[in-house]
Amino acid sequence: MIKHFINFEWKQFFRSSYWQKSIAINILMVFLALYFILVFLALGFGLYPILKKQFPESDPLIMVNGFLFYWFLGDLVMRFFLQKLPVMNIKPLLILPVKRSKIVHYVLGKSMISFFNFLPLFAVIPFGAILISEDYHTTTILIWMLLMVVFTFIVNFLNFIIESKSAETELSFLPIIAIASGLFALNYFEVISFSSLLSNAVNGITENPVLIVIPITFLAILYFVNYSILRPKLYVDGSLKEKAQIATTSDLTWTRRFGDIAPFLQLDLKLIWRNKRPRSSVFIVVMGLFYGLIFYPNPTYQNMPAMFIFVGIFVTGIFMINFGQFIPAWDSGYYKLLMSQNIKYKQYLNSKFSLMLMSAILMFILSIPYVYFGWKILVIHFAAMIYNIGVNSHVLLFGGSFNRKKIDLTQRAAFNYQGTGAVQWLIGFPLLLFPILFFYFPYKFIGFEAGIATLIILGGIGIILHQKLMNGITKRYLKSKHKMISAFDQSN
Repeated sequence: MIKHFINFEWKQFFRSSYWQKSIAINILMVFLALYFILVFLALGFGLYPILKKQFPESDPLIMVNGFLFYWFLGDLVMRFFLQKLPVMNIKPLLILPVKRSKIVHYVLGKSMISFFNFLPLFAVIPFGAILISEDYHTTTILIWMLLMVVFTFIVNFLNFIIESKSAETELSFLPIIAIASGLFALNYFEVISFSSLLSNAVNGITENPVLIVIPITFLAILYFVNYSILRPKLYVDGSLKEKAQIATTSDLTWTRRFGDIAPFLQLDLKLIWRNKRPRSSVFIVVMGLFYGLIFYPNPTYQNMPAMFIFVGIFVTGIFMINFGQFIPAWDSGYYKLLMSQNIKYKQYLNSKFSLMLMSAILMFILSIPYVYFGWKILVIHFAAMIYNIGVNSHVLLFGGSFNRKKIDLTQRAAFNYQGTGAVQWLIGFPLLLFPILFFYFPYKFIGFEAGIATLIILGGIGIILHQKLMNGITKRYLKSKHKMISAFDQSN
């Protein structure tokens, strides 16, 4: 049965439009994987000589064990944001005589061969081999290496439990942040020294190998906890039943003043309010408003106004960037229905532009208190707002015509890469890098005022030419409309 599961997934992966349209990002991910493999290999081969040189009187193995708590804590946080439980298209299997237990065991077993579980081995194995070559007892080091593998799997399954319990919250990343911060604080302030406890436990197991049964037993418990969470969900009724909620209504009559784009504007506002992913992105916008507090009070950046331009673009345009990069994928669930209606595509796109415009103005108003750090900050935010409205909004709309991936509106927004393709990665360069360059060169050769004036002029030109730019962007969307319909239908 496992052979059939693997065969199904292999065919699904290579026959889907996802593979054909994501070659660029797949190549990028391969290079990133190779980079991290080289980093961990360098860590594995270099750790022993570095520790021996810096701390000649200490045992490198004991020192490494002392940092394992931070290693696994960081691993847990990174997995939460980057690793998802492997899934397969199980709905067709639920009506077949296939044991649900086999499906769950396959999914959980697949998670154990994740890249996240193999990556630590590129550091553990070389480090262990060097220890053996330095006359450490072979059995001790082999038990230590096995223990690192067991702990890695423990973190793997612990991550899925935390993620499943926090998935229903609005800001689903807050529980892991609270857990990680709490454990780190308790250890840092020596309320409970987790690093010492874990180090002593590892040392004790390596000295008495029989005790390795304890972490293996704990791993088995976590495995069956994950099994018990997934097993009840494998029913046709469970996969089709929607979560019952009390319906709420909002008074959006004020949008009528926007004329022909009012129906589309109402649709976008309802989408943001009623769905988890776009709604939680609003909370991220609120957090992004305080982004400037990282840079403006810091003396290091006081002579780096180009960095302040980046902050200004980010603060006044965070909703614009977060929302605009997925146009029209936000509507992918009903895009075919939308395109079958007698609507003017330009009005549809103008509603998106209007929403981004209002967000940029609102974010600028909310960021006015930053004038506390100097009038230049307020001027930078004003110039960034104009540039976002006149230039970046049109860049985002144009880039949206290349979107081919469906968005799952029920998922969280933070660190969620579902629906993200090469377009979202590449569009970041013109959005954030170009305004810095447009400011920097006039600033370098003329002065601060010239750099600010350049951004305002470019934004003003974009605002003046808005109608002509929208005509060209609309033509691009109409040209690729059927390709987007087909891609959204095939997206997983």
